[in-house]
Amino acid sequence: MKAVTLRWHTYRVIIVTSLLWCILCVCVILYYMDCLLNNNISCRNPLLLRTKTETNRQHHEHHERLQSNLINSEVHDFNTLKSMFSVTYKPEELSTWAPVETNKTNPVKWLGEFGKGVNIGPEELDLKNELFEVNKFNLLASDRIAFNRSIPDVRLEGCKHKSYPKLLPTTSVIIVFHNEAWSTFIIQRSPKSLLKEIILVDDASERDFLGKQLEEYVSKLPVRVIVLRTGKRSGLIRARLIGAKEAKGQVITFLDAHCECTKGWLEPLLSRIVEDRTRIACPIIDVINDETFEYTPASDMTWGGFSWKLNFRWFRIPKREMKRRAEDRTQPIRSPTMAGGLFAMDKQYFELLGKYDEGMEIWGGENLELSFRVWMCGGSLEIVTCSHVGH
Repeated sequence: MKAVTLRWHTYRVIIVTSLLWCILCVCVILYYMDCLLNNNISCRNPLLLRTKTETNRQHHEHHERLQSNLINSEVHDFNTLKSMFSVTYKPEELSTWAPVETNKTNPVKWLGEFGKGVNIGPEELDLKNELFEVNKFNLLASDRIAFNRSIPDVRLEGCKHKSYPKLLPTTSVIIVFHNEAWSTFIIQRSPKSLLKEIILVDDASERDFLGKQLEEYVSKLPVRVIVLRTGKRSGLIRARLIGAKEAKGQVITFLDAHCECTKGWLEPLLSRIVEDRTRIACPIIDVINDETFEYTPASDMTWGGFSWKLNFRWFRIPKREMKRRAEDRTQPIRSPTMAGGLFAMDKQYFELLGKYDEGMEIWGGENLELSFRVWMCGGSLEIVTCSHVGH
């Protein structure tokens, strides 16, 4: 029994001693590896150790100076640009305008008039489903609706009687499309003197009717329309940047291809920007049913926010914002973020903020990024409740 006890004691001593030696070896190896990885300086020479420490300190100070110079340079450049940027326009830069008369309507019996939906019968259900896969909406119903179909005036009653400045900036409407159907392009309900141009950016569409046929069609329109081609698939954000670069209007207005503009949609947006060029103005985004094309007005009691996953979300307007607006729902909403598909902003201010990040491709993050940037750089973002665009 004594021999067994001695043997176990010996084993414990051997195991503990071995562990201590292993730990010591690891510490030594890590110590010398640190020396070797730092400019091959020997750790045995105290003078070289001091030299290494001094060198690291100098490198750190040099890095901090470079970083400080870069930040100061960026701030200087931004302040220089901002000093050259006036938040208001000169009177000679603005244009007079007159409201668009939309009294003429199509026959009531026409499909889709007054924003009503179009229902496809069961005998055409297979054709409808086949065409639905082309653009992910009911193309059969869309093709049976007139380009200039009437839409009910969904504005608040107070909006219908608002007056806007006689002088407003011009705008370039930029629409990016990829294999979109013609029947979903924007309906003209804009004062012609304010509509500098419509820029259609074709992001590598493959359908024949979006080529030469489209160019011939838009050349006959009463408004200047430019068709730009990306040549290869670039994505929504880069395609928008191509359109913004070519824009000649003072304000750039981004719209999606599948939109319908309502009566008096443009003037409220431009009136907010003419007061302050650092504003982003967004319309109320109404809903166009993808199955029937029924036009449904959206709520004017929500504003843009985001989740902690940085997904855009709509939230109910808090009481403090209603109080700031004196309970007047026709007043613009100062929103934290925007949906991003439909908005207007001064072109120079867009460039001053740095435009879109060219590394972005599709939608989903650019709206929050631009929203944060405009608020952090002294601007503001508004949802203009008197402007309605269907989407």
